[in-house]
Amino acid sequence: MLRQMKIEGLLFDPRSNMYILLLKEINGDDTLPVWIGRPEADSIALALGKITTPRPLTHDLIKNLLDGMKAKVTKIVVTEIIDNTYYAVIYVEKGGVEIPVDSRPSDAIAVAIRMNTSIFVEDSVIEFKKNDELEEWLRNLKPEDFENVM
Repeated sequence: MLRQMKIEGLLFDPRSNMYILLLKEINGDDTLPVWIGRPEADSIALALGKITTPRPLTHDLIKNLLDGMKAKVTKIVVTEIIDNTYYAVIYVEKGGVEIPVDSRPSDAIAVAIRMNTSIFVEDSVIEFKKNDELEEWLRNLKPEDFENVM
């Protein structure tokens, strides 16, 4: 089963020197932290802030290509976690045919924001992460812990 998520925040994790994109279930309380690199964090922050750049970034280019081909992204789904690596699929619809495209979650989410598309996570991914010690750390986050990138 899929759970619809929204972006709850973007924060810097000094332990890993990476950013954490925090997804929160829309109709529930579950969260999913996704570690991403700085370029992906910057791209997501720009899209969330509706900031345009003088030239298209990679995720803008993907949107422009899809728009130009009259294709649309119907949804993105974080599908699984293997060896602490998340996997995602971007579902692209063209001419009544839905095509799944393998993606990193950070790229899928950066595209989803630009295409105004829903973000989903498979139940199994949420359940797997519930057993992680990180869950306690996430519960104790305060708004001031989030870096001012959004």
